[in-house]
Formats: sequence, C-alpha cells, structure tokens
Amino acid sequence: MTRVETLAEAFADVCAMTAPLNARLAAYASKLRELNFPFADAYDELVARLYSGEVGSAAPALGDVMPQFLLPDRSGTLVSLEELTSRGPIVLSFNRGHWCPFCRIALKTIAEHHQEISQAGAEVVSIIPDRQQFTDELRRRTQDTIRILTDIDSGYALSLGLVVWVGENLKTLMKGRGYHLDAFHGNDGWFLPVPATFVIDNDARILARFVDPDFRRRMEIDEILAALKGSSSRR
Repeated sequence: MTRVETLAEAFADVCAMTAPLNARLAAYASKLRELNFPFADAYDELVARLYSGEVGSAAPALGDVMPQFLLPDRSGTLVSLEELTSRGPIVLSFNRGHWCPFCRIALKTIAEHHQEISQAGAEVVSIIPDRQQFTDELRRRTQDTIRILTDIDSGYALSLGLVVWVGENLKTLMKGRGYHLDAFHGNDGWFLPVPATFVIDNDARILARFVDPDFRRRMEIDEILAALKGSSSRR
C-alpha cells in the first residue's frame, strides 16, 4: 500500500488491492494502528474479551441444519431461509453493519466474485442488525449483488450465540466517530453480531462455516467457492 494519512485513504487503497480477503482486512487493521487510531487498541481488547468468553463456540456446526429464520428485506417483505434455499445454496454472511469498514471490505470482495457464485447456482445473503433505511450505501458498494436482511434486535444472531455487547469504551469511541448504533438498530442495546459465514446447501445443511470473534478475519473467497463447487457436484 502507498503511504496514506487518513482512514478514508487507507480504505480506498485496501479496496483497490489485488489480494485475498484476509490480506485486505489485515492491511486495513495495520493502517488503523499505524495512524494511531484509538479503535486499534479497543478492538484488541474487545476481541480478547470475546475469545476468553468463547463467544461463537455454540454456533451451528459443520453438517448441522441451519435454524430457520424470517427476516425483512428492503421492501419490508419477510424472507425465510426455506424460501432462499429452495432456489439453491446460500452464502449466509453475518455482518456488524453498513458502517463497519471490515464488513464493507468483506462484502465488496464477495461482490467481486458475484459471477462465480451465481454460476454455482448460489445467492449471497447478508444479515445485519441495521434498519433497512441505512443500507443503501452498502448496496451501492456491492452493486446490489447481495441481499441484505435486517435481524431486528439481533434476535436471530442471538439464538445462534453470535451476539456481543460492545462495551463502554468502544461505545464511546463509536459515538465519537458517528457510529450511532442506537439509531441504526432502533434500540439502545449496543449489541453486535459476531461476523460469521455459513455456506448452506439447498437442504439447509451447513457445508462450510467460519466463526471467529475477531471480526478482522473472515472466510476466504476460495473456501466459499470450494464449498459451493462441492455442493454442485452432489446435486
């Protein structure tokens, strides 16, 4: 990466990188630290707390049937997992929100592989706690190739053991940055999902999964495509 002076420049450089997803995410995390941004240490503290609490360990496992959901889309229509899988496999991606740079990098990278995912007969669905009125920019950044569903009050993620409280320190930093989760979510809980990715076959069975309390790491595109290829060979 070229030398940058602002996070906006760092984000733009990362998005322009030709590199695997986790290399892009690591580059952005490195820039946070290099620019002496207070989020870097706060994120380290949060992730350490989540690891110590084994957050995410109870999430659905490889081979499990993914629990059903019924969540609203942009039009307010309730969308079910059963409906989605009736058309083919699903890449189900839990993300922290439209405001999260790590999530935007991850979803933009997935969107860059939309053609390969579509050729495998699959659809990408992102579940976030944000109300739909805040998701337009995320749709634009992903060329509207990813269906975005709202997990109201993080109820579905909570049922999977994938919800965490951000903590007072990070809450203060986020508000100072303009990340008002109370407005985005419609509640004052300041809870977020642990980012996770599940590749689900059309029988709702989990073919691949990535659950890591460190939201700066995500499932690589190659792993997603390999799981979809395996699903296709079994149909």
